[in-house]
Amino acid sequence: MKLDVTTLEGKTAGSVDLDEAIFGLEPRADLLARCVRWQLAKRQAGTHAVKNRSLIDRTTKKVYKQKGTGSARHGAASAPQFRGGGRAFGPQVRSHAHDLPKKVRALALRHALSSKAKDASLVVIDDVTLSEPKTKALVERFGKLGLGNALIIGGAEIETNFQRAARNIPNIDVLPVQGINVYDILRREKLVLTKAAVDALEARFK
Repeated sequence: MKLDVTTLEGKTAGSVDLDEAIFGLEPRADLLARCVRWQLAKRQAGTHAVKNRSLIDRTTKKVYKQKGTGSARHGAASAPQFRGGGRAFGPQVRSHAHDLPKKVRALALRHALSSKAKDASLVVIDDVTLSEPKTKALVERFGKLGLGNALIIGGAEIETNFQRAARNIPNIDVLPVQGINVYDILRREKLVLTKAAVDALEARFK
């Protein structure tokens, strides 16, 4: 698969051959959904908690005598049915993470890349470097390239000026190639890869 390479100024900078095994697959929605669910579950804090019956600090004296009142039998005011009592079956601190095989995660990433290539939402750019960290100038360049909602993947390290200029732009995410993931690819309209990122991805999946 051949794709044109552009620069930040919107000029043509040749072309690049993309590996069909990475960018030419027929996207599978089930794989993408599994991987997104795994990512979101893994990052969920799981710190929500309530006080159950054993954590309520109330008197343990019997509410009223066992027999003769005509009411139900009760032994403690900390029972869930009483106001101020413990919560029954409430959430507790736990991890929401679940396992997903490494091969499935790798395959889902390739399908996410292929889905952007199939929708013509994949842009390959020569390099992401700026002479000075000016957000206004970068917004103008993104406007010429039609990047209003995009994930930009650079090489092993993102150039400092570009990172500083891009971090204040809404709906623009910038990640190094080792941070690429299915969720961030799918949540943005366009995926922008540098030539260094393309080379790194093809080396990773060989």
